[in-house]
Amino acid sequence: MKQEIKPAAGRLGIMVVGLGGAVSTTLIAGVLAARKGLAKPIGSITQMAAMRLENNEEKLIKDIVPLAKLDDIVFGGWDIFADNTYDAAMYAEVLKEKDLKPVKDEMEAIKPIAAAFDHNWAKRLNGVHVKQPATRWELMEQLRQDIRDFKATNNLDRVSVLWAASTEIYIPMSEEHMSLDAFEAAMKADNKEVISPSMCYAYAAIAEGAPFIMGAPNLCVDIPAMWEFAKKMRVPISGKDFKSGQTMMKTVLAPMFKTRMLGVHGWFSTNILGNRDGEVLDDPDNFKTKEVSKLSVIENIFEPEKYPDLYGDVYHKVRINYYPPRKDNKEAWDNIDIFGWMGYPMEIKVNFLCRDSILAAPIALDLVLFSDLAQRADMYGIQTWLSFFCKSPMHDMEHEPDHDLFQQWRMIKETIRTMIGQKAPSYLD
Repeated sequence: MKQEIKPAAGRLGIMVVGLGGAVSTTLIAGVLAARKGLAKPIGSITQMAAMRLENNEEKLIKDIVPLAKLDDIVFGGWDIFADNTYDAAMYAEVLKEKDLKPVKDEMEAIKPIAAAFDHNWAKRLNGVHVKQPATRWELMEQLRQDIRDFKATNNLDRVSVLWAASTEIYIPMSEEHMSLDAFEAAMKADNKEVISPSMCYAYAAIAEGAPFIMGAPNLCVDIPAMWEFAKKMRVPISGKDFKSGQTMMKTVLAPMFKTRMLGVHGWFSTNILGNRDGEVLDDPDNFKTKEVSKLSVIENIFEPEKYPDLYGDVYHKVRINYYPPRKDNKEAWDNIDIFGWMGYPMEIKVNFLCRDSILAAPIALDLVLFSDLAQRADMYGIQTWLSFFCKSPMHDMEHEPDHDLFQQWRMIKETIRTMIGQKAPSYLD
């Protein structure tokens, strides 16, 4: 049965946490350039991907469901540094000056609001453009006011909030995260040990009816308290951690091994990365958060309990090394020890010289546009169908995430077909 979807009328505000970061400025510059016809939105599913309908007709996804148009997007957000997005993009050195100059005036006009920041959650950063609240609850209320002000000032119809800031330190889920009442009490008690800055952003967004997307591996919106709040407010939430480089490769290669019933003895992954993200991850407490996210992928795909002879003893190691000269141009190495017929060993080596923000920017755009679509279709709570874009897809206590990239892509198509009241084509799609 076809779902009722409100039209994407009016202007959509995208409020980015980490507005001056490499991913954010690359996203903003790319959207502005695409609006001027100066660049193509390559890598964006919402802008360039097609799918088949029930009658075997193939159409672009943006022509099947009502997505917000790039011309209707207004950017804003928060950052711990006060630089406008043009100056921040020049500092990040992801894009060349010749690609930034045509959108310079627009980017210079996009300036960050003072951010919610706690040095203890990202010790390698020293924020200078930050709020000074008395409690976590007051911090959240200031963020809510920022969202209201941004919406009113820019005459926006809708707002989505996107976390594109650094990875916070690793913390386990605690009692304060298990219910909305306990979570709110911890915020009001200013319990800084369990209430992170990102949680304040997430709560503020949900409270204002704005979809929230977690682009880092932080423990944030993937807790029972947030699931309860999102359902109460009928707001979509999604995440976590943009699946851009090395992990994207794993979600392609691992299903191939499993489909061919080839065994795996070990998978060693390491990479070098500069920029602010690399600097933050150089701290062991912050790296732990990323490590947990990256390690979860292949075990889920391989299902070792079902295939012990093939995947019952896989040694999986992940390393990230901060290397400033590379800036945003990450280089990833994977050594995979596999075995085949009669147990004979083989090796696969992958060397991926990628551009982190070039891969992440279209993911961020797609997550925002699909989340806005979900909001208008009254699809609230965890958006499982957006797992395709995330290293560590959100899920509740009763379900396991699916990390297989091709199964995740199918989930997107099936969800879109459900929205428009169609079934899959008669052949395998």
